[in-house]
Amino acid sequence: MRRRFFVDHFEQSNAVMTGDAAHHLGRVLRAEPGQLFELSDGKTAWLGRIELVQKERVEFALIERIASAESALRTTLLLSIVKFDSFEWALEKATELGVRMIVPLAAARSEKALLHAAEKRSERWKKILLEAAQQSRRVSIPELKPVEKPVKAFGAGEGCKVILSERTEAQALKSLLANTKTDTATLAIGPEGGWTDEEFAVAESAGFQQASLGSLILRTETAVVTTLANLNYALG
Repeated sequence: MRRRFFVDHFEQSNAVMTGDAAHHLGRVLRAEPGQLFELSDGKTAWLGRIELVQKERVEFALIERIASAESALRTTLLLSIVKFDSFEWALEKATELGVRMIVPLAAARSEKALLHAAEKRSERWKKILLEAAQQSRRVSIPELKPVEKPVKAFGAGEGCKVILSERTEAQALKSLLANTKTDTATLAIGPEGGWTDEEFAVAESAGFQQASLGSLILRTETAVVTTLANLNYALG
């Protein structure tokens, strides 16, 4: 299976890759003229043949367009910041599961040290999204928003709005999605300490519905994968 890479844009029948991606392709993977790779500009995908390899520049000739279709479901993930190994694993899997936008949340019970350090992690997180999008052969890379407070993020939610909850009154996610018809969803997942009563109230006023994944308490990254898989199955 050919590897996929992203380029800034296609220009008629050519494409150029520069910077770190070109260095990786040319110096690490030792790509040579004549080799074929899949390329995407975030909108369409093409089969490209390498024409020239330089230190930080690789030139391609576009051979043929590749039939590619993104999921019709447009999902935004509001993900509370947790320990970075778990958070970054969740970013990777959310990308593989087709999320269109990710908003890191500074929830009330997020660790303050993590929130402070998160300001310096955005470039690393974007790289994780890029590599996961390439690996899963997506046409586009998820958009990563700056860290936001839940109040602002909840207010911008669209479509089917779901907030995971451990409360006994929360209905099962499967039941919530059973009669839902939409092509847009917003999913909110809390920190390890859970949502506060105030955050639940704000989410409810913004139209979010509480949903449960069962009686067991799941780690954040497990909840991300489980919920997104259910959303894709029910709404995708």
